[in-house]
Amino acid sequence: MKIENIPAYEQILEQEIPDIHAKGSLWKHKKSGARVMVLETEDENKVFNIAFRTPPANSTGVAHILEHSVLCGSKEFPLKDPFVELVKGSLNTFLNAMTYPDKTMYPVASCNDADFKNLMHVYLDAVFFPNIYQKEEIFRQEGWHYELENAEAPLKLNGVVYNEMKGAFSSPEEVLDREVFNSLFPDTPYGVESGGDPNVIPELSYSEFLEFHKRYYHPVNSYIYLYGNMDMEERLNWMDEHYLSKYDETVIDSAIPKQKAFDTVKELTMEYPVSENEPEEENSYLSYNIVAGNSLDVEQNTAFDILDYTLLSAPGAPLKQALLDAGMGKDIMGSYEDGIYQPFFSIVAKNADPKKKDEFVALIRSTLEEIVKKGIDKKAILAGINYMEFRFREADYASYPKGLMYGLDVFDSWLYDDHHPFDYLCKLKVFENLKEKAQTRYFEDLIKEYLLDNTHASIVVVNPKRGLAAQRDKALEEKLEAYKSSLSKEEVEKIVAESAHLKEYQDAPETPEALATIPMLKRSDISKETIKIYNTPKKSGDTLLLHHNIDTNGICYLDLLFDLKKVPQELIPYTSILKSVLGYVDTENYKYGELFNEINANSGGILFGIQGFGDYKDNQDIRNMAGIKAKMLYDKIPFVFEMIKEILITSVFDDEKRLYEIIARMKSRLQMGLAQAGHSTAVKRALSYFSANAYYQEQIAGVEFYKVIDGLESNFEAKKGELISNLKTLMKLIFREENLTVSCTADEEGCNLVEKELPSFKKCLFDEPAEDTVCTPIYEVKNEGFKTSGQVQYVATAGNFREQGFEYTGCLKILKVMLSYEYLWMNVRVKGGAYGCMSDFKTSGDSYLVSYRDPNLKKTLEVFEHTADYIRNFDADEREMTKYVIGTISDLDVPMTPATKGSVSLNAWFSNVTEEELKKERMEILNATVEDIRALAELVDCVVKQQRICVVGSEEKIEQEKDLFKTVEHLL
Repeated sequence: MKIENIPAYEQILEQEIPDIHAKGSLWKHKKSGARVMVLETEDENKVFNIAFRTPPANSTGVAHILEHSVLCGSKEFPLKDPFVELVKGSLNTFLNAMTYPDKTMYPVASCNDADFKNLMHVYLDAVFFPNIYQKEEIFRQEGWHYELENAEAPLKLNGVVYNEMKGAFSSPEEVLDREVFNSLFPDTPYGVESGGDPNVIPELSYSEFLEFHKRYYHPVNSYIYLYGNMDMEERLNWMDEHYLSKYDETVIDSAIPKQKAFDTVKELTMEYPVSENEPEEENSYLSYNIVAGNSLDVEQNTAFDILDYTLLSAPGAPLKQALLDAGMGKDIMGSYEDGIYQPFFSIVAKNADPKKKDEFVALIRSTLEEIVKKGIDKKAILAGINYMEFRFREADYASYPKGLMYGLDVFDSWLYDDHHPFDYLCKLKVFENLKEKAQTRYFEDLIKEYLLDNTHASIVVVNPKRGLAAQRDKALEEKLEAYKSSLSKEEVEKIVAESAHLKEYQDAPETPEALATIPMLKRSDISKETIKIYNTPKKSGDTLLLHHNIDTNGICYLDLLFDLKKVPQELIPYTSILKSVLGYVDTENYKYGELFNEINANSGGILFGIQGFGDYKDNQDIRNMAGIKAKMLYDKIPFVFEMIKEILITSVFDDEKRLYEIIARMKSRLQMGLAQAGHSTAVKRALSYFSANAYYQEQIAGVEFYKVIDGLESNFEAKKGELISNLKTLMKLIFREENLTVSCTADEEGCNLVEKELPSFKKCLFDEPAEDTVCTPIYEVKNEGFKTSGQVQYVATAGNFREQGFEYTGCLKILKVMLSYEYLWMNVRVKGGAYGCMSDFKTSGDSYLVSYRDPNLKKTLEVFEHTADYIRNFDADEREMTKYVIGTISDLDVPMTPATKGSVSLNAWFSNVTEEELKKERMEILNATVEDIRALAELVDCVVKQQRICVVGSEEKIEQEKDLFKTVEHLL
């Protein structure tokens, strides 16, 4: 439909965008000056986003606190938390808000037209007419406040963003990232922390907070984005009538200034906390960071992404390898950081010696000079281009709507130049140009100009320091104590009264009138259809070929799954090492770097992994598989099978140096992952006390696996022979014809091409005699507290309701939504100050409650203990109950890509899930009543009373509450 009847707007630009099958247009709202981008497509998953350029002047986190706060009630929707009401009661496919260093975004998405309009309405009202001007409590809750229970109690600081950023500032990688970023742009908004520095957040006043909103949240400073199949005229006219026409155009200076290049390279040394158990020696981070180009040159930006792949990110990349070979660090990381006005290259050595700083920088420069002189590997460049082009064409963003991702991409140019809104959506021509330029010295010239002859750079070293976290906690405690001592009796009583008032505000129930303002669908608006399972079993000889017959636009998604039934208990952790080795060591015909490039030059990649399929109803019945995933165009199917054969038959496991590099990298990444995703670590560990699937996951990816990797890395010389032997043994036990199941997501043509390759592939597999083995988990309720150098906790409790004779019902999915966004949200997040809280009740009976970046520990466990009381006393009218039903269906009805449909179908096959069971679950959700929810109280009570807990958190807090645990130890 041509957009014609929108008198309030003037068209600035119109453009066909064939790369994403869309027609784009850019409009200006005449009265307010608002910019509006429209992308008309056939996609039913509609996306709306309103963003504002919000350059911060300091590190108080005002933009971040405002992002949280505007969603806490507005003029037309005067609830305390409309955002949560939408999560609970909308069919959204995406609903969130994000703070970036130079912008704040409020995106929503939905496939349902009425729901989409509702989401737009609530979000526009939130950003333009928030309740922050009437309710200071919002600022105090979401930002920061002093907390004092009584005049004698110790003074504390609390607040959702305050605690979120305490968690963020606990991670050494985040400390490094922030200091690198700030060091390169000291004279711009990028020189401060937009999320907020916990030491600076309490300097933000309520009046400064409101002033920031007044200054930047005006339509003239907004970027409005509409994507998908909808009546664009109606939406544009509605926005004009309800919001934009209420504003007159003004001048707001929010432009992001360009940082003037440095005359000399900056140097900076910082510290990060480590726990008493972690070493200070060779535990530093060395980084060399160089500003390279600007965001408006799409071709150059894409070229730098490809250089990142070629020089640094790909296995065997020359710059990474040179640093590893010279022992600059046990893990070399790097990235090209874009999404800002002036992108930059960052090269990082982890587990490094700070005394090698100068050697580190000199080696980077000499390696780059050698590459410029001799010429860059053309095959690696072309592999990088193909890798990125494949992903751009595929547009598979898993559960995220592609319209959302396109909407984020456009800001890389639109935010900095109104005349270039669509540049990052038109990349196919860019890839073609770069393929041609790869045959010239274009990439070498980029290295010389930007990475060598460029002093706009910084060297940032971050060193570990034991006791730093405790030191900081003590300093804060003394500061708060001194501040409290300086107050008069009346001032102390005022803080006590304000603390009590905030709690009363949080405790006060929403009025029925306020709740009724949130527009909502009816149950009758919801489809009774559940997801479709695409499983057509075929036989290729004695091998099961599971065909997921889906139109994939010429891409074949292949899974070769090998049952691990012949792997003995003691070798299970080594299966996870094996999957990290395959494809990353030399083979008969390729060095491992060449192998990686060969694969990426001709396909969408080959990945090795471990996958556990749990039975739908039994947490003790699992099937563990080694998987080989690949995606390719149909004409490359023979090539992919040849590459897999090359890896399986001819991989070299005797290269001790290469094996050590892989083990050291695995240890490094586990250290990062276990601490940063502390909620996942705690949940997985607590579940492993009784669940076969979780127990297995612990062996291959959790704390238990980290102990194996740590032992191997620390004693590599003594253990390398055993490691090599185990890997070779596993190859013979796993990659056998009788272990194989094939999964193919493609149409009939693609599946036939896969089937054609299977006979010759199976001939290459191992066939030495081997017996099946039974691995029996050894369960123990350990109730562990894992100490870290962080300042927040991740608190988990877990149990299994089937153990106690309870059956699964779809109503448990409703309960998950209710707890995560009602009971836990109110008590753990809103009142407790944690950044997040989650729950889940699986069909197998495995269940958990967990908090994320939580200032509390025992208090949160007490909240968990009273969960059943909340459920017993749960009450809701039909409207409220319907809201929970809709929110639950929203979690189920996520639009799926062809690859996801295949993956879901594969999971259903091995988990023994049928469409009939999914339909039964859906009807249990759609027909749920208040009584059905109350009936779950005893089920939840039995889960919580099993007292299986695990906490990852600060040394100090866990020591304070050590009586809660059977075991207390350091996480790392």
